[in-house]
Amino acid sequence: MASQFALVTGAGSGIGRAAARALQAAGYAVALAGRRAAELERTASLAQAGGGRMLPVAADVGDAASVRALFARVRQEFGRLDLLFNNAGTGAPAIPMEDLTLEQWNKVVAVNLTGAFLCAQEAIRIMKEQNPRGGRIINNGSISAHAPRPHSAPYTATKHAITGLTKSISLDGRKYDIACGQIDIGNAATDMTARMAKGVPQADGELAVEPRMDVGHVADAVLYMARLPLDANVQFMTLMATKMPFVGRG
Repeated sequence: MASQFALVTGAGSGIGRAAARALQAAGYAVALAGRRAAELERTASLAQAGGGRMLPVAADVGDAASVRALFARVRQEFGRLDLLFNNAGTGAPAIPMEDLTLEQWNKVVAVNLTGAFLCAQEAIRIMKEQNPRGGRIINNGSISAHAPRPHSAPYTATKHAITGLTKSISLDGRKYDIACGQIDIGNAATDMTARMAKGVPQADGELAVEPRMDVGHVADAVLYMARLPLDANVQFMTLMATKMPFVGRG
C-alpha cells in the first residue's frame, strides 16, 4: 500500500505527465486528472513497476461539479490526500489584447485560476479532516507570474493571480497543517513549448529562438517539494532554462 496519495491535474501531457510519473516511481499513489481520458490512460500506462498506483479520472477543473466528482472519487479510492499538484493550464491565441473575445478570456481564467481555486478548496476539505491531518498543495505558476510575453494578457494575468492564491492558501492552511508552494517554470521542453525552437516574439518585436530544458528537471523539483515534511515548505521556486530571456527580458 502506498503511504502517500497525490492528485495531479493536467496529467495527460507535458509537465503534469512528467510529475505524475516521478511521484508514482517514488511510491505515491497518483490520481491523474484531465479532460482527455485517452491521454490519462497513456500516462497510466507509463507507470514504473514497483511504484504506486495510478488512477485516471477524466475531469474539467473549470467546472465545479466535475471537480467535486473528481475529489469524491479520490476520497473513495485513496481515503486521504497528501498532495495536490495544481498543474492544469491553458492559454489564448497570441493576438493583440483588444482583439481577444470575452469567451477566450473566460476560458483561460476558468482553467488557470478558477480551476486551481476549486481544486484547492476540495483538497483543503479533505486535508483538514483526515488523520493524520494536513497535506501539501503545489501550484504551477510560470515565468509569466513575474513578466509577460507579448500578447499574453489572459495567461499572464491568471499566473500573477496564482501567486496571490498561493499566499492565501499558505496563510489560511497553517492552522490545518496544510503547506502551499508555487513552482514557476520557464521553457520546459514539452509540446506546448515546441514553437520556441522555431522562434517566438520578443518584447522588442523581434523573433528569437529560446533555449528549453528537459521536463524531467521540473518533475524532480516537484518531487523534492512534495517530499518535504509539513514543517518545511518551498514557498516559491523558479526553475528555468538557464539561457532563456527572462532576467533582463524586454
